Amino acid sequence: MSNPVPEKLINFRVYLDGTDLLGNSDVELPNLEAMTDTVKGAGVAGEVDSPVLGHYGSMSLTMNWRVITGNTTILAKPQAHQLDLRGSVQVYDASDGKYLTKALKVVVKAVPKNTQLGKLDVGAAQEAVSEFEVNYIKVLVDGTEKIEIDKYNFICKIEGEDYLQSVRENLGL
Repeated sequence: MSNPVPEKLINFRVYLDGTDLLGNSDVELPNLEAMTDTVKGAGVAGEVDSPVLGHYGSMSLTMNWRVITGNTTILAKPQAHQLDLRGSVQVYDASDGKYLTKALKVVVKAVPKNTQLGKLDVGAAQEAVSEFEVNYIKVLVDGTEKIEIDKYNFICKIEGEDYLQSVRENLGL
């Protein structure tokens, strides 16, 4: 493939603990927003909003459900849940005019922080919402790890480089 053009997510499924299909949902993945602190003073020409290596602000994941099911209400339990989001990405090879797919997998460990049960209306979706605080996320494309952030275990791997390895060593972890 000499000229790949990633086009779209064909479809995806949401699993609890890697096995239980949860239902129809759309998902808003968390933003990776670095924690920062302003550096200023002698030797700095102004101010720099300096990121804290490997540290991120609150990471939220939101799932919008068409209807409430027994599998989705389990996510309201006040505990960490492992959610596997497995998708298939459509890629067009512009050099030979063929389509192929690549696997996308996002694994999160998340604790519920907001559960909206939605509304009851005849012949309409309930529009229930589950919002989570993410403390672990791993993103894999075609089986290759691209991102792994584990806040409680001081892991921040981006494209194979662990930016907190020396920090763990310095802390005696």
